[in-house]
Amino acid sequence: MSDPADLVAEIEALEQKLVKARSSIGRRFIGQQRVVDLTLATLLCGGHGLLIGLPGLGKTRLIETLSTVMGLQGNRIQFTPDLMPADILGSEVLDTATDGTRSFRFVPGPIFCQLLMADEINRASPRTQSALLQAMQERVVTVAGADRPLDAPFHVLATQNPIEQEGTYPLPEAQLDRFLVQIDVAYPDRDTERDILIATTGTEEDAATQVFSRDELLAAQELLRRMPVGASVVETILDLVRALRPDSPGAPERVAETVAWGPGPRAAQALMLMVRARALLQGRLAPSAEDVIDMARPVLSHRMALNFSARARGDSLADLIDATTAAISTRGEAAA
Repeated sequence: MSDPADLVAEIEALEQKLVKARSSIGRRFIGQQRVVDLTLATLLCGGHGLLIGLPGLGKTRLIETLSTVMGLQGNRIQFTPDLMPADILGSEVLDTATDGTRSFRFVPGPIFCQLLMADEINRASPRTQSALLQAMQERVVTVAGADRPLDAPFHVLATQNPIEQEGTYPLPEAQLDRFLVQIDVAYPDRDTERDILIATTGTEEDAATQVFSRDELLAAQELLRRMPVGASVVETILDLVRALRPDSPGAPERVAETVAWGPGPRAAQALMLMVRARALLQGRLAPSAEDVIDMARPVLSHRMALNFSARARGDSLADLIDATTAAISTRGEAAA
């Protein structure tokens, strides 16, 4: 077991590097600090992120910048309806040697990288989307009966356009559940948009610089899992996840009436990791119940669905999550 003093020193050193990483990202991706923090937290947790927002809000620019700042080899795939699984995973080709002998050689696809940008992931067919399932969970690709491990770390940051649905294929539940968080990218405020105009329409633009190396990111991911989490935080996570399951004993009446299916154990695991990452990014040594409340929407909103009646009434999943977290928070404060 590591010395608590050493653990504190490691966490404080990582916090300083994260300050530098934020500053470097800010040279290329202006404002939207919550989006930056959620994406950074996703990488610190070793997970994958789904960025949802309108075209032109900088999603692609952010992912490219993160590749530079975090020292990761990045590839980009533009998902289209005619994209095939082999275009992502790679395939075997037949080589003929000078002596006439023939053998198959594997040509790796763009998935063999450390940070994969899956642009407009919902434009590919379900068959092509499924090519990512094994890679995102097991970090292995199986082609022609052979398992081919991916490099570590391996992250998928996917983008999705929420309004243009013609010719798209909604992501299935199993695919959504593999994303650690859903990151909603909104319009910037007026001051941020002014800064963007000034910074990006001149003859030169600031460039991001590398802050982390691959090995340093792997060490940060291991350190995050060693951060202590208090019993009260664990109980808050369990209370929240179980309260949002319609068939769970003691689920609120509103949840039982409006939710078709709720978050599973993987959601609780994701919350445990993300609350630690939020504490790190805010310079704290351990997470609190406030971190659980703040991370509830990005971790849970893509892991549950409203039933038909609730959708017909125009109910909001975000409002339901907020109301449930508020009730649990109030109950926890009363118990304290």
